Amino acid sequence: MDITHSTAPGIGVVHHVHTQEGHVLSVVHHHDGRRTLLVYDSTPDAADPDRPAKAIDLDGGEADQVADLLHSRSVAERLAAIERALAGRSDGRLR
Repeated sequence: MDITHSTAPGIGVVHHVHTQEGHVLSVVHHHDGRRTLLVYDSTPDAADPDRPAKAIDLDGGEADQVADLLHSRSVAERLAAIERALAGRSDGRLR
């Protein structure tokens, strides 16, 4: 997977994703906290491969839920692993 980032003046940051299978999508992180998923038609016969086929706006909570679904482990599992690692430290301090 290849991920690049660019700044869209007045809008925010755009993260461009190109998968190994040739799919293209972008995530726009707007200055106001919203996220927009842009999905492109990457088929050879696409009318305009630079124009998104679909734009999906997400508020902050929706973006967090989708991000949690995409993680290989849930937030609860990741927090539990951190707690176990911290519990194993003899002095209880982070370094």
